[in-house]
Amino acid sequence: MLAAGLLELRRLPGVHRPAIAVAIPARRGPSVLLDAGANADARPDHLLQFAHMGAVFAEEILGVRRPEVRLLSIGEEPEKGNQLTLEARALLEASDLRFAGNAEGRDLLEGAADVVVTDGFTGNVALKAVEGTIKTLLEALREEIAATTTGKLGGLLIRPATRRLRTRLDPDTYGGAYLLGLRGLAVIAHGNSSRRAIANAIRLAARGVEHDVVVRLAARLPERAKAV
Repeated sequence: MLAAGLLELRRLPGVHRPAIAVAIPARRGPSVLLDAGANADARPDHLLQFAHMGAVFAEEILGVRRPEVRLLSIGEEPEKGNQLTLEARALLEASDLRFAGNAEGRDLLEGAADVVVTDGFTGNVALKAVEGTIKTLLEALREEIAATTTGKLGGLLIRPATRRLRTRLDPDTYGGAYLLGLRGLAVIAHGNSSRRAIANAIRLAARGVEHDVVVRLAARLPERAKAV
């Protein structure tokens, strides 16, 4: 998808690497994770630009004013992480972003930040871990409710709440992810997506067109890219 996007759509001016930005269904509301798989390897300055793109996405599409940005790492302490995250943290701290330090994997579903930035390898692993956790928990809840008569009766009482929970947490609700940084709108869906997920991915693409995602990113990124 990345190669096709680069060949057919090309990068926006000032963009070093496009990034997959996906909405994580966190408890406090959706947060943006990027890169979620476009670039297995990345430099510290790439992560800084991912953070800028994610911040623009959060502002323009999610309606978040002055989004908080965190860097995905193995601990909250500044000294935790590998060479990539340590150098990227220094760049983020020196930027004009509202950088709030490191986030751990366990923080993703909590919604610890509006934007969580990482390289594509780590981001893809984190995304699939989150999706797998949600799927397993929802399935376990369904099995427990169906296991006993009491559970079935209780399930009837909480059915509206469980439906809302499934809608809120199910990755199929979001359907796909934007590939940010291209001159055209691109939405990526899983290869094993359900019919519902594909339908929602199409809706996501339609919303992107309605909200002029590419135009808004193009208008905001050049000035931010100068600092990269």
